[in-house]
Amino acid sequence: MLSRFSTRREFLNCGKLSFLFLLNSCSNIPDKVNIALQNSFYPKSFRDTIPKNWKQEKINFEIIQPQKNRKVISNSDFTLINDGWITSLNFAKFEKIKEYSLIEKLDRRAINFLGSFNENQKSKLFPIGVVPYAIIIKNNKDLINSARTSWDFLLSKKLTGKVIFPQSPRLILSIAKKINSSNSLKKIKSQAMLFDDKNMLNWLINSEACVAIVPYSLCSKYLKIDPRLSLVFPSQGVPLMWFFLLSRSNLNNAKLIKWIKSLENKSIADKLVSEGWYLPFNNDYLQNKYQTEIISISGPSKKCWDNSWSFPVLTDEQKINLENSWN
Repeated sequence: MLSRFSTRREFLNCGKLSFLFLLNSCSNIPDKVNIALQNSFYPKSFRDTIPKNWKQEKINFEIIQPQKNRKVISNSDFTLINDGWITSLNFAKFEKIKEYSLIEKLDRRAINFLGSFNENQKSKLFPIGVVPYAIIIKNNKDLINSARTSWDFLLSKKLTGKVIFPQSPRLILSIAKKINSSNSLKKIKSQAMLFDDKNMLNWLINSEACVAIVPYSLCSKYLKIDPRLSLVFPSQGVPLMWFFLLSRSNLNNAKLIKWIKSLENKSIADKLVSEGWYLPFNNDYLQNKYQTEIISISGPSKKCWDNSWSFPVLTDEQKINLENSWN
């Protein structure tokens, strides 16, 4: 083998060139980026914005699989999660979102909600979307006008045993507080057909139910195919579901920033809003999506947005009070 090289120096030089070629080949291999998310919560228009060369890893907090979720998250660069599952995360495993260019993008609504978290959580959470809850009414056009004004319509005798509520005592309690009636919680619980988070729209379509309260991002496709369904956002406001991005490493910050900036493209933003996903960024075009002055069939009015509310993480004492109130 050595006889092929006239001198030892030529042999060593050839070895050096081979090593440099190998290093260059490795540097040209794109770094893999893994992002963990709970698929069922995200509209297709949002999932489609995630770069094609990123691997989407599925997590599911609804099923008791803490070990599996922890493993997926620990092997992922980024994690997407909604505010209802924030307490399922170990924040010690995540890095601070240090990029000023990201934080300065946030609008007043996002900044105010971030302020409800402790400093450790706040420094690691980046709000990437907010979804309003919607009221879906089936075959009851006469209820629409009263539903557009306030939540009091839920006490209508026509709705006794015909309302599908989310499986969230906290959310239902927050709605009960908006109703102008004594014992409002007890009254709206008596209106419930069932409490469900997964199949509420299937139940609404295929049962005697008349009303379902659903995240807007989960119902847009049903509204397109079933003319019996009407979409309503009370001017009194609606609950909001927030979505956050967290990072386990700052090594891929440039890729993260590039992706987030791409969401501000007007055509992408329009698609997201059409499926109920609003970007909480301080951008004139995006902020106009919150400014509708008229009653809209495609989203909340400005008045509704102004009166809407979010759900900060509960303290232990607040959890006990919530359970007592619900029971």
